[in-house]
Amino acid sequence: MTSVDFFFDPGCPFTWRTSRWITEVVDAGAATVTWRLMSLSILNADKDIPEQFRPLMAQGVRVLRVLAAVEDNDARGRLFTALGVHRHDNGEDWDDTLLAGAIADAGLPASLIGSADDAGLDVAVKASHEESQAAVGQESGSPVLRLGAKAWFGPVVVPVPTGDEALRLFDAVKLLADVPSFSELKGSRNPF
Repeated sequence: MTSVDFFFDPGCPFTWRTSRWITEVVDAGAATVTWRLMSLSILNADKDIPEQFRPLMAQGVRVLRVLAAVEDNDARGRLFTALGVHRHDNGEDWDDTLLAGAIADAGLPASLIGSADDAGLDVAVKASHEESQAAVGQESGSPVLRLGAKAWFGPVVVPVPTGDEALRLFDAVKLLADVPSFSELKGSRNPF
């Protein structure tokens, strides 16, 4: 069975779709996944972010702190799933009401929301983020997939592949991971 490190920022809609694909692969028994954090806020810290996106970035930091406080991989995966359902599937505002609902849906203690204000968790988020960037070898957005020693941005998948299609894509990704000289394959993104 293949082990996958899935580095994610939960606010990214493309990451959400890719995570649903990798979950499909895991559910089929073809892989195991370790949910790892990366931060688009850290990635874009030195960039000029339009004013309308700044509140989303600030809330993203708070959400990542809560995810960092959840050390159990299965629990982190449940929380990520709940966050994605609320935000990306249901279109809810990226706020503390969403965060509290996702914590409850993941079966985690309500007190976990206090982690959103614990700046001490930023160290763990930054370390995981830096690991994602080092694995890719250059600045990269979310998600980052690592299989063994090979890591890439993506894949970006719209719509989410399911069933045999999900497994065929995963087989292709595994094959590419075995080719040391392979580094990038890119096409235009499908709209949501």
